[in-house]
Amino acid sequence: MTTLIAAGILGSSLALAGCSAADEPAEPSASQSEDAHGGHDGMDHPADGGPVPEGMTEAVDPEYPVGTEVTLTADHMEGMDGATATIVGAYDTYTYAIDYTPVGGGEPVTDHKWAVQEELQNPGDERLADGTEVTVTADHMDGMDGATATIASSTDETVYVVDYEADGMEMTNHKWVVENEIQPAS
Repeated sequence: MTTLIAAGILGSSLALAGCSAADEPAEPSASQSEDAHGGHDGMDHPADGGPVPEGMTEAVDPEYPVGTEVTLTADHMEGMDGATATIVGAYDTYTYAIDYTPVGGGEPVTDHKWAVQEELQNPGDERLADGTEVTVTADHMDGMDGATATIASSTDETVYVVDYEADGMEMTNHKWVVENEIQPAS
Protein backbone atom coordinates (compact mmCIF):
# COMPACT_ATOMS: atom_id res chain seq x y z
CA MET A 1 0.00 0.00 0.00
CA THR A 2 2.87 2.41 0.89
CA THR A 3 4.52 1.70 -2.47
CA LEU A 4 1.24 2.45 -4.28
CA ILE A 5 0.86 5.80 -2.45
CA ALA A 6 4.50 6.72 -3.13
CA ALA A 7 4.06 5.86 -6.82
CA GLY A 8 0.94 8.05 -6.95
CA ILE A 9 2.74 11.00 -5.36
CA LEU A 10 5.73 10.62 -7.69
CA GLY A 11 3.46 10.41 -10.75
CA SER A 12 1.51 13.51 -9.67
CA SER A 13 4.74 15.43 -9.06
CA LEU A 14 6.04 14.60 -12.53
CA ALA A 15 2.73 15.58 -14.13
CA LEU A 16 2.69 18.93 -12.31
CA ALA A 17 6.34 19.60 -13.18
CA GLY A 18 5.37 19.36 -16.84
CA CYS A 19 2.99 22.29 -16.32
CA SER A 20 5.64 24.73 -15.14
CA ALA A 21 6.13 27.99 -17.00
CA ALA A 22 9.88 27.48 -17.33
CA ASP A 23 9.58 26.18 -20.90
CA GLU A 24 7.22 28.93 -22.06
CA PRO A 25 8.74 31.57 -24.33
CA ALA A 26 9.35 34.89 -22.63
CA GLU A 27 7.17 37.76 -23.78
CA PRO A 28 8.29 41.35 -23.51
CA SER A 29 6.84 43.05 -20.47
CA ALA A 30 4.02 45.47 -21.09
CA SER A 31 6.00 48.27 -19.43
CA GLN A 32 8.72 48.16 -22.10
CA SER A 33 6.54 50.19 -24.43
CA GLU A 34 3.92 51.69 -22.15
CA ASP A 35 5.65 54.98 -21.58
CA ALA A 36 5.78 55.70 -25.31
CA HIS A 37 2.20 54.69 -26.00
CA GLY A 38 0.20 55.59 -22.91
CA GLY A 39 0.11 52.05 -21.57
CA HIS A 40 -1.74 50.39 -24.46
CA ASP A 41 1.02 48.44 -26.20
CA GLY A 42 1.60 44.89 -25.09
CA MET A 43 -1.80 44.70 -23.45
CA ASP A 44 -5.10 43.25 -24.55
CA HIS A 45 -7.28 45.94 -26.01
CA PRO A 46 -10.50 44.78 -27.69
CA ALA A 47 -11.13 45.72 -31.32
CA ASP A 48 -14.58 47.00 -30.26
CA GLY A 49 -14.48 49.37 -27.31
CA GLY A 50 -18.18 48.93 -26.60
CA PRO A 51 -20.57 51.55 -25.25
CA VAL A 52 -19.53 54.61 -23.26
CA PRO A 53 -20.27 54.63 -19.52
CA GLU A 54 -23.71 55.68 -18.32
CA GLY A 55 -24.07 59.34 -17.42
CA MET A 56 -21.80 60.74 -20.13
CA THR A 57 -22.74 64.23 -21.33
CA GLU A 58 -22.62 64.64 -25.11
CA ALA A 59 -20.69 67.72 -26.23
CA VAL A 60 -23.10 70.40 -27.50
CA ASP A 61 -20.84 72.00 -30.13
CA PRO A 62 -17.67 69.90 -30.47
CA GLU A 63 -14.82 70.95 -32.75
CA TYR A 64 -15.23 67.56 -34.50
CA PRO A 65 -18.90 66.50 -34.69
CA VAL A 66 -20.00 62.87 -34.97
CA GLY A 67 -19.34 61.59 -38.50
CA THR A 68 -16.32 63.86 -39.11
CA GLU A 69 -13.27 62.22 -40.68
CA VAL A 70 -10.08 63.25 -38.84
CA THR A 71 -6.41 62.38 -38.53
CA LEU A 72 -5.21 61.09 -35.16
CA THR A 73 -2.03 62.54 -33.67
CA ALA A 74 -2.19 60.39 -30.52
CA ASP A 75 0.27 57.56 -30.03
CA HIS A 76 -1.59 55.53 -27.38
CA MET A 77 -1.30 52.44 -29.56
CA GLU A 78 1.08 51.41 -32.30
CA GLY A 79 -0.12 52.66 -35.68
CA MET A 80 -2.49 55.23 -34.20
CA ASP A 81 -0.43 58.36 -34.94
CA GLY A 82 -1.38 59.54 -38.43
CA ALA A 83 -4.31 57.13 -38.81
CA THR A 84 -7.52 58.36 -40.40
CA ALA A 85 -10.47 58.05 -38.02
CA THR A 86 -14.18 58.80 -37.89
CA ILE A 87 -15.69 60.52 -34.86
CA VAL A 88 -18.46 58.35 -33.36
CA GLY A 89 -18.94 60.24 -30.09
CA ALA A 90 -17.96 63.57 -28.48
CA TYR A 91 -18.34 64.20 -24.74
CA ASP A 92 -17.82 66.89 -22.11
CA THR A 93 -16.17 65.45 -18.99
CA TYR A 94 -12.87 65.34 -17.13
CA THR A 95 -10.35 62.97 -18.69
CA TYR A 96 -7.39 61.48 -16.83
CA ALA A 97 -4.04 59.89 -17.56
CA ILE A 98 -3.56 57.27 -14.84
CA ASP A 99 -0.88 55.03 -13.36
CA TYR A 100 -2.05 51.61 -12.14
CA THR A 101 -1.11 47.98 -11.64
CA PRO A 102 -3.52 45.62 -13.41
CA VAL A 103 -5.88 43.59 -11.23
CA GLY A 104 -4.58 40.04 -11.15
CA GLY A 105 -0.99 41.17 -11.49
CA GLY A 106 1.26 42.31 -14.26
CA GLU A 107 3.64 45.14 -14.88
CA PRO A 108 2.58 48.59 -13.65
CA VAL A 109 1.05 50.80 -16.35
CA THR A 110 2.20 54.42 -16.39
CA ASP A 111 0.50 57.39 -18.02
CA HIS A 112 -2.39 55.34 -19.45
CA LYS A 113 -4.42 57.62 -21.69
CA TRP A 114 -7.31 57.88 -21.02
CA ALA A 115 -9.95 57.20 -18.34
CA VAL A 116 -12.91 59.54 -17.98
CA GLN A 117 -14.59 60.75 -14.77
CA GLU A 118 -17.48 58.32 -15.36
CA GLU A 119 -15.01 55.38 -15.32
CA LEU A 120 -13.92 56.06 -11.75
CA GLN A 121 -15.63 54.82 -8.61
CA ASN A 122 -17.43 57.64 -6.74
CA PRO A 123 -15.35 60.48 -8.20
CA GLY A 124 -17.79 63.28 -7.36
CA ASP A 125 -18.52 66.11 -9.77
CA GLU A 126 -15.29 68.10 -9.53
CA ARG A 127 -12.05 67.57 -11.43
CA LEU A 128 -9.69 65.36 -9.42
CA ALA A 129 -6.22 66.66 -8.56
CA ASP A 130 -3.06 65.03 -9.87
CA GLY A 131 -1.86 62.47 -7.34
CA THR A 132 -5.39 61.50 -6.23
CA GLU A 133 -5.84 57.76 -5.68
CA VAL A 134 -8.95 56.32 -7.38
CA THR A 135 -10.56 52.98 -8.22
CA VAL A 136 -11.06 52.39 -11.95
CA THR A 137 -14.33 50.90 -13.24
CA ALA A 138 -13.35 50.95 -16.94
CA ASP A 139 -12.97 47.63 -18.69
CA HIS A 140 -11.54 48.69 -22.04
CA MET A 141 -8.24 46.95 -21.17
CA ASP A 142 -7.52 43.76 -19.25
CA GLY A 143 -6.86 44.39 -15.57
CA MET A 144 -8.32 47.91 -15.42
CA ASP A 145 -11.69 47.19 -13.82
CA GLY A 146 -11.21 47.41 -10.05
CA ALA A 147 -7.59 48.59 -10.22
CA THR A 148 -6.36 51.23 -7.81
CA ALA A 149 -4.87 54.08 -9.82
CA THR A 150 -3.20 57.43 -9.29
CA ILE A 151 -4.16 60.45 -11.38
CA ALA A 152 -1.05 61.44 -13.37
CA SER A 153 -2.66 64.36 -15.23
CA SER A 154 -6.04 65.54 -16.45
CA THR A 155 -7.81 67.67 -19.02
CA ASP A 156 -11.25 69.13 -19.56
CA GLU A 157 -10.95 69.11 -23.37
CA THR A 158 -13.74 67.46 -25.34
CA VAL A 159 -13.07 63.73 -25.38
CA TYR A 160 -13.91 61.58 -28.40
CA VAL A 161 -14.73 58.00 -29.31
CA VAL A 162 -13.37 57.05 -32.74
CA ASP A 163 -13.38 54.28 -35.32
CA TYR A 164 -10.07 53.79 -37.13
CA GLU A 165 -7.82 51.24 -38.78
CA ALA A 166 -4.16 50.79 -37.88
CA ASP A 167 -1.73 48.12 -39.01
CA GLY A 168 -4.59 46.13 -40.56
CA MET A 169 -6.63 46.08 -37.36
CA GLU A 170 -10.07 47.69 -37.41
CA MET A 171 -10.86 49.50 -34.14
CA THR A 172 -14.44 50.53 -33.41
CA ASN A 173 -15.62 52.71 -30.53
CA HIS A 174 -12.03 53.32 -29.38
CA LYS A 175 -12.04 55.17 -26.07
CA TRP A 176 -10.60 57.82 -25.67
CA VAL A 177 -8.94 60.56 -27.73
CA VAL A 178 -8.89 64.16 -26.49
CA GLU A 179 -9.28 67.15 -28.78
CA ASN A 180 -5.58 68.06 -28.97
CA GLU A 181 -4.83 64.54 -30.29
CA ILE A 182 -6.96 65.12 -33.41
CA GLN A 183 -6.56 67.28 -36.48
CA PRO A 184 -8.70 67.75 -39.58
CA ALA A 185 -8.28 64.99 -42.16
CA SER A 186 -5.72 65.92 -44.78
